[in-house]
Amino acid sequence: MLGFGKQKQVTEYEADGESERVYHEIKQTLRVTGINLNFRTWAGYEKFFPAMWDAMRPLAETRAFETAADCVRAEAVRAADKLLRLENQSRAALGESQAYQLRAALDLYQYINPKLLVFTSAVKLALDGAQPERGGKASADVELIERGVPARMYPMEMVSSEPEEERIKELFEDIKQTLSLSSINSDYRTLALWPDYLSAGWKKLKPIVQGDEFKRASDNLRETARKLAHTLPFPVPLSRERLEELGEDADEIATTTEKFERLLPSLIINIALFSLDWKTPETLVQSPFPARPRRNAVQGGAR
Repeated sequence: MLGFGKQKQVTEYEADGESERVYHEIKQTLRVTGINLNFRTWAGYEKFFPAMWDAMRPLAETRAFETAADCVRAEAVRAADKLLRLENQSRAALGESQAYQLRAALDLYQYINPKLLVFTSAVKLALDGAQPERGGKASADVELIERGVPARMYPMEMVSSEPEEERIKELFEDIKQTLSLSSINSDYRTLALWPDYLSAGWKKLKPIVQGDEFKRASDNLRETARKLAHTLPFPVPLSRERLEELGEDADEIATTTEKFERLLPSLIINIALFSLDWKTPETLVQSPFPARPRRNAVQGGAR
């Protein structure tokens, strides 16, 4: 299974000090209502986490980063559209309010997961000693996007990773075993708020994710994210040597980061498959939460 190191995940409720500061900045900069598994796991490395975020934040607030994530999202939707549709009939049993909330939850992950993949690929490049091809571009030429969580974005609510309800527990175990996960992703924990929907959807999804076409699509999406991360405008001042100076296990952190980079493409395609039950491919390739330019920003220097 894809284990994620020895450190315990740090939830939003447990975060304090530097972790609390970084969590707040992540939500403002990445424009998201909660903290995903990537960051909760990285936060277990107390010295690495704030250093990594401070190195990555200048990239994460640029239009170039947002556009790269948009490209990943579009490719994932196109790949999902070529696979079998889930046609999850359990959606018909949802009330109007439940269906609205479920669609909003899918929009949340449709938006943030591609950003997580590009972010992770950029961190991995830095730890591998590679830097963006355009690294060092003049900051005055780089557009910044607005900060803050979009007003209509669904709150990142989810069931416990260790649910008491037996059928959800069994469902999570099946997902983890099939996808070789050591921890259940936030996405599935959120969809488990509608257990009948997730159960029926997973039954359709399980054979798809085990197919060669799905695996090729995931590999291609990962390569796309790496190429896009390599074109971002700023260098990332992060390296294994820096981690060793901080007293962190650079090899373990690099391995954890690589595992996330392998996990995320499949997750992005899975969410696209769920979303195709509700929206057309033409709609899904668009960002659910388009970012406007930052107001009153001095280019490249606003904070």
